[in-house]
Amino acid sequence: MRAEHLGPQRRRPQVLDTALDIAADEGLAQITFANIAARMGVSRPVVYDCYRTRGDLLAALLERETEVALSRLTAILPPLKTGSVEDMFVEGFRSLLGDVRERPASWRIIFTEDPDPTLAEAISGGRRQLTEHTAAVMRPLFERWQIADLERVLPVLTEVFLGICETSVRTMLAPESTWAPDELADIVGRAAYRALRART
Repeated sequence: MRAEHLGPQRRRPQVLDTALDIAADEGLAQITFANIAARMGVSRPVVYDCYRTRGDLLAALLERETEVALSRLTAILPPLKTGSVEDMFVEGFRSLLGDVRERPASWRIIFTEDPDPTLAEAISGGRRQLTEHTAAVMRPLFERWQIADLERVLPVLTEVFLGICETSVRTMLAPESTWAPDELADIVGRAAYRALRART
């Protein structure tokens, strides 16, 4: 039986969810309009009504998942008034790595090592967005720590922080990984805190 008729606006989230499921099960290369249509029980024109090209679809999927990643990554950074900043970093990484365990396909798309050529520009834009947003959120914490020459140092410390985040995500995603989110968060959370405080 065919799926009920929905307009493109209501259908797009379903298309992206299906694409994400395919990526999780079979890899990015298998995200095609034909495969999406088959899984959804609709005709290919229904998918084309939502996204003009495969590149448009993949870019939209990456954009959606990057927005979620932004909220998770910046949640690691503690508010200005808090108890132990180091413990807050650990808690933040625990939340991040728990999400990686819950939604591995999303994080594989964001941190893919072998990006689909169609995704290259979107991945570059997504990473740039992550870097800019993270730097903006980190600034008040660094000002509180009275880091000297902040304008010059902020981009470097932002990349250090994101590098630790990416390493922790890749570690969780590795097929042979035996890490639990709590266990890994205790290591990388404290490492991130100490790396960022090295300048103070």
